[in-house]
Amino acid sequence: MNKLNDAKLEVLDCTIRDGGLTNKSDFPIDTVRAVYRAACEAGIDYIELGYRNSKKIFSTEEYGPWRFCEENTLRKTVNSIEKRNTKISIMQDAHKAEAEDIIPKSESVVDLIRIATYVKDIDKAVRLANNASEKGYMCSINIMAISRETTKDIEYTLKKIESETSVEMVYIVDSFGALYPEDVNRLFDMYKKHLTNKKIGVHFHNNQQLAFANSIEVIRLGIDCIDGTLYGLGRGAGNCPIELLIGYLRSERYDLLPLLEVIEEKILKLRENIDWGYHIPYMLSGILNKHPKDACDWLSSSNKYKIIEFYKNIMGN
Repeated sequence: MNKLNDAKLEVLDCTIRDGGLTNKSDFPIDTVRAVYRAACEAGIDYIELGYRNSKKIFSTEEYGPWRFCEENTLRKTVNSIEKRNTKISIMQDAHKAEAEDIIPKSESVVDLIRIATYVKDIDKAVRLANNASEKGYMCSINIMAISRETTKDIEYTLKKIESETSVEMVYIVDSFGALYPEDVNRLFDMYKKHLTNKKIGVHFHNNQQLAFANSIEVIRLGIDCIDGTLYGLGRGAGNCPIELLIGYLRSERYDLLPLLEVIEEKILKLRENIDWGYHIPYMLSGILNKHPKDACDWLSSSNKYKIIEFYKNIMGN
């Protein structure tokens, strides 16, 4: 049975961009090419290949090429691979990016630029979004850590985006994996109320193992765009596994096999050096609506399996 409410739902793969938070965006180009090829063959609507963040803030000696996504790097990555209908996305952090790093769309292989922002940085996000739109790109604004924001501040932000930008999409981002389906319902209604001519997207983290459940909920509600990553790859608990999304949708638009092939050939091997997925400290940070940094630090230390000690520690913060 096809779970699509209609043909408008689009799926975005952000394996390389979000997964880059686990290894400072330092993937081999053959891995990125394999992920890109799989997304194209699977019929995924968008694939996000990394960040276009500022070299004034991030060192090229410390961070890999996917933190900057220079145009020549992107061209080498997609060269000779049949794009089909898959569009290329990159992300700029509102507080870590510069407008001048975006070249005109006519000179780029990029189709979509997503601006990630906290509510407090919305003025910066609006400037970057308008810069991308003026240069010919599709654009979205992704409101991070939304579970920590008040209704008043979210509504102010949405009204500002609605009135001051021409972005195509605005995202609900569950940065801390803290949202439950009832929270998702409330936020979706709020977005629908204040965004009269913009699509709504979602990006869920999996701290409480709810990313897929929340994804099903927003699909039922009629969401426009939904994010996922291969095997849930991402910082900490990771994200909604895109293979689960495609399996659930059962749409003729998408082919699950290429995704399973690249998981087997490339993604599972990353487990040798990168740890992501369910751990009690990530669960606790989700329940408490806290940034996963403390949990990440704890799990990378010799205290990794002292979960009671972590619980007492995080409850005291």
